[in-house]
Amino acid sequence: MADVKSGPNPLFLREEDLRQGIELLFYAYRDFTAEPDAMLAKIGLGRAHHRVVYFVGRYPSITVTELLGILQITKQSLSRVLSDLVEQEYIAQRPGTKDRRQRLLTLTDKGVELERSLSDAQRARIAQAYRAAGAAAVEGFRTVMLGIIDAEDRAKFPPPGKR
Repeated sequence: MADVKSGPNPLFLREEDLRQGIELLFYAYRDFTAEPDAMLAKIGLGRAHHRVVYFVGRYPSITVTELLGILQITKQSLSRVLSDLVEQEYIAQRPGTKDRRQRLLTLTDKGVELERSLSDAQRARIAQAYRAAGAAAVEGFRTVMLGIIDAEDRAKFPPPGKR
């Protein structure tokens, strides 16, 4: 006779639970981006600009090719957004040191301030949720998020303490 207690309980994989997970992601993303979206709208920028500013701030001297890999957008789309940010002096470009065809991107002082103001509310929202959930839930959330992203990107997120 088979042991019915062996293996994980598949009840949490019910259709309704999966649909609720999808909805939670939609609602969380909506609320997570609302305040930065409003701030960006005041200066004539949008969510695509935010993503570029965030990743250029997170990875100073990132190449355009690396940024394209992260954002998974077309070169043409990035070019439009990057042109706006360079023109408005949020991002500076310089040629690569080994390959002058490369364009290395960094935030200007104005860009650093923009990134900080956009991310402050998001950091506070994440910190509040993490504090309320506790360490085990935070690790569970990290595990779920890693499971959602494509396998080739998972290596970019080493476990805490190994960064």
